[in-house]
Amino acid sequence: MLKAILTEGTSAMDKAIKALRRDMSRVRTGRASVSLLDEIKVDYYGTPSPLSQVASLSVPEPRMIVIQPWEKKLIGEIERAIFKSDLGLTPSSDGTIIRLPIPALTEERRKEMAKQVRRMGEDAKVSIRSARRDANEQLKSLEKDKEISTDELKHGEKEVQQLTDDFVATVDAVVKEKEQELLEV
Repeated sequence: MLKAILTEGTSAMDKAIKALRRDMSRVRTGRASVSLLDEIKVDYYGTPSPLSQVASLSVPEPRMIVIQPWEKKLIGEIERAIFKSDLGLTPSSDGTIIRLPIPALTEERRKEMAKQVRRMGEDAKVSIRSARRDANEQLKSLEKDKEISTDELKHGEKEVQQLTDDFVATVDAVVKEKEQELLEV
């Protein structure tokens, strides 16, 4: 029973870390990254499709993303989708490919983005602590139902706390890495 609760807690905490990393990849730094375009959907014959499924994406320079649609008639749709997104980027097209220049971030914008990153980290920590609370409640319920002893309860709570500490340290490391990337000029 203890193993199942710990496995479930680990799984929930791991999901929080994965969500944090996914969200962090969408935070725009001064560097070009195709992950910035992950959420952009393009109208492809009436179906909203991810940009990566209708075009090839590449980063030929540190501050440039190149989008090469598989069909030329999609260029207008792709440009509209990028304009509609909240990325604040302006695409330029030559009829066959779309260039997406990534402007350098101002110092003020960098600090604002760093605050956003720290907020994301706090949200991930809240999710991890919630998983800890759920695991501890399950352990207490097992002890109340006399399925485990008080010693096993204490041991289980200690293991859950160690797990929580490890995941919180991972969140701190991910946030620190992204902050350094943001504040790098």
